[in-house]
Amino acid sequence: MTLDLPSFSPADTLVAVMVAVSASDQNMRTAELIAIQRIVDHTPVFANYDTDRIRGVSQTVISLFEEEDGIDALFGLVRDSLPERLYETAYVLACDVAASDGQVSEGEAALLQEIRDQLEISRLHAAAIELAAQVRHRRL
Repeated sequence: MTLDLPSFSPADTLVAVMVAVSASDQNMRTAELIAIQRIVDHTPVFANYDTDRIRGVSQTVISLFEEEDGIDALFGLVRDSLPERLYETAYVLACDVAASDGQVSEGEAALLQEIRDQLEISRLHAAAIELAAQVRHRRL
């Protein structure tokens, strides 16, 4: 079965990346969902975003994960819909969601690696982003 992918705005695509990271370990934790909502509510890139779109974007990502080549389709959608200047933004948001519950699962780590590779995030920039996310979500 081939999925008919919707047209995504750049903001939709950023939401899709965050949802993908949360869903990558088959366990979308409450902390991750709250983090996604907080990011959408408070990050300038989402200033004019219609938050009612989050549910549809999430459903598309979940449907893609059920497909054999869904991850490839997701990255095709990301490359088609997201300007290159927002690639690092997507990675920052993905790392924040992964770190939001205080731990990065194997599935999340694998997807973050794939995002780095697919979006050609430099290793130095990725390391700085990952450390910042880890430190930002540290608990007492």
